[in-house]
Amino acid sequence: MQVQPEQHPEHHRSGMASERPRAILRLAVPVPLRRLFDYLPPAGMREQDLRPGQRFHVPFGKRDLVAVLVDVVAESPLAELKPASQCIDHQPIFDARSRHFLQWAADYYQAPIGELYAAALPVALRKGKPADHWAEQWLELTTEGKGLPETALARAKKQQELLQLLLSSGRQSRTALNARGLNSSVCKALIERGLAHWVSGPTAPPPMEAVEPRPAPTLNDEQRQVIDAVPATGFSASLLEGTTGSGKTEVYLRLMARALRDGHQALLLVPEIGLTPQTLRRIAARFPDFRIAALHSGLADGERARAWLSAASGVADIVIGTRSAIFTPLPRLGVILIDEEHDGSFKQQDGVRYSARDLSVVLAKNAGVPVLLGSATPSLESLHNALSGRYQHLRLRHRAGNARPPEISLVPILHQQLQEGFAPQVLRHIGETLNRGEQALVFINRRGYSPALTCDDCGWLADCPHCSAKLTLHRRQRHLRCHHCDYRMPEVHSCPQCHSRNLNALGAGTERSEDFLTQSFGNFPVIRVDRDTTASKQALDKLLEPARNGEPCLLLGTQMLAKGHHLPKVTLVVIQDADGGLFSADFRAPERMGQLLEQVAGRAGRGDLRGHVLVQSRYPEHPLLQLLLNKGYGAFARQLMEERKIAQLPPLRAMALVRAECEEPRWAEEFLVSAREYLQAMAPPSPELQYLGPVPALLERKSGRFRFYLQVTAEKRGLLQKLLAQFSHWAEGNRNRRLRWAVDMDAQELS
Repeated sequence: MQVQPEQHPEHHRSGMASERPRAILRLAVPVPLRRLFDYLPPAGMREQDLRPGQRFHVPFGKRDLVAVLVDVVAESPLAELKPASQCIDHQPIFDARSRHFLQWAADYYQAPIGELYAAALPVALRKGKPADHWAEQWLELTTEGKGLPETALARAKKQQELLQLLLSSGRQSRTALNARGLNSSVCKALIERGLAHWVSGPTAPPPMEAVEPRPAPTLNDEQRQVIDAVPATGFSASLLEGTTGSGKTEVYLRLMARALRDGHQALLLVPEIGLTPQTLRRIAARFPDFRIAALHSGLADGERARAWLSAASGVADIVIGTRSAIFTPLPRLGVILIDEEHDGSFKQQDGVRYSARDLSVVLAKNAGVPVLLGSATPSLESLHNALSGRYQHLRLRHRAGNARPPEISLVPILHQQLQEGFAPQVLRHIGETLNRGEQALVFINRRGYSPALTCDDCGWLADCPHCSAKLTLHRRQRHLRCHHCDYRMPEVHSCPQCHSRNLNALGAGTERSEDFLTQSFGNFPVIRVDRDTTASKQALDKLLEPARNGEPCLLLGTQMLAKGHHLPKVTLVVIQDADGGLFSADFRAPERMGQLLEQVAGRAGRGDLRGHVLVQSRYPEHPLLQLLLNKGYGAFARQLMEERKIAQLPPLRAMALVRAECEEPRWAEEFLVSAREYLQAMAPPSPELQYLGPVPALLERKSGRFRFYLQVTAEKRGLLQKLLAQFSHWAEGNRNRRLRWAVDMDAQELS
């Protein structure tokens, strides 16, 4: 993106002397404008102290904002410039590679560069907290201490333990020493002997919970072949397509170990916060002597800032995080691993609409390191890249150990007498499984008690006043809630329209199913796993503890249960409704349905016991469902790829959505009509470039705003990028402040 200096009229009111310093700051300011802004250095700051990657407080209109220095230049085309208020960082917190990476992402996703820098920072740093607020004291050996043998302090066990630790690792932070039980008195003893001293150093990651170290298991032949196929150095992109339970995580751990052995950092991205506690435990048990930083939204602001700084300074050896962790500077980066790469949560759906999965490949290429994308059900995008030779295609076809693939059976439910959504034979299988001392898992992708509440006398439906959606009844919390905008109202017991008390809760969510299953199988615990039961920190971990201990129980939940959990005693999986993705208006819905069904089914039979999967469906003869269950996900995905090719849709063509939303639907639609006219004037429709819309989003109204989109597909991504860059600068001239617009490159949602 061409650097453009500040153009904001309010930015240049104060007069300056005719002679200005040579240094001019070119800053990324967090505002929705696709350009950089010129400022003078803060009063009294020397030119030699200016370094790209530092943060500054800057005045912008009537606000004080935190901006990032991108470049220092000698001239500006503007006659008058304001000085920045204050430099926050003595040292840059973004290195050159990170700045280059963020600029590339801003160009590709047509995002304001300042907003992208803000998205890359934890909240505390985004608000301007100094990085040295979390600075650590580190204990290191003196020259005399370094010359001692490890057994020099044998009579003082704690001092000898500390000496051995410092001799092997070089230095240790005060936080890490406290976590090991090496308190200040032990450190003081070494200091008084003249063997060690404290020095100021970078932030260390918060200590991990103590875990018993575990040795690495023996690899099978397939795992060894996969690890050998991933180069230790240099850029390579690989897709690991491994059936559920095939040992993909062990492959990740071995590649991490290789990078750590060579003195590098390892980055592991996971799709859900809920997966991080068990992932952290497993990694901490495997690598007890390495520093691990976790980055996800479940952390307090201070914890996350501390972990981010420890990674950016190179102190953290292993970084585990969700989507935004891809922007963390990692000066010693050696390998990038993406778990469950198909998961939709890797795509940001508002603000800067980036894909962490796709950016991981760009980052790996910039850093010259390998990246491995793993999944049992690869996205069609990644599968297309593998089949076309862009990615190396690696496979794990067999389950690890003695585990065998589960037996899958379709249960037709059309014209059947169901009990709260369950067929009689399904309930019989659940009972038999529990009575054998095993575990069953029931998958229902609807939380709450009931997805709709209606009046049987007048037909009233409980609608959200702000969205094109029904309110979900949550009986335990005694309220109705919109799962799109979080609007809530107290539970009603009479119809607000006709005052009848004949209200009917339609359909069943996890809460209602929990009540029914508890009544049906009262001798066994029913563990419900959804957002309502896992809102608190570590809640998911505590809920699943009985299942991990092997106690007979019935697990019930949403797709939170479908990902990454290893529960060897689960031998029965019930999918209550497999039909959700068969008839959706979203062309990606069948792909998501197939991935979800395969992932849920993969929870069954992961130990020595054989698993069984029961899939309830009203359309058991549907060709896609038959193909998925009889031939597997690979054949299913290739069939979808053929359909996308005929329809000229991703991944065979590049696609972007221009989105607009407004409280007045006419304005949003008119904006997109003008947008289409502008785009078509530059590039008329052709076999290489096609337009669709404007059309309403699948969820037309959300949070009181009507939403429309214009779909643009192109045979060549470069043409689409050039077009969108020109459009974005045109669209910034929109004067309707009540209308919001955005470019969604490689859009994953039509809602």
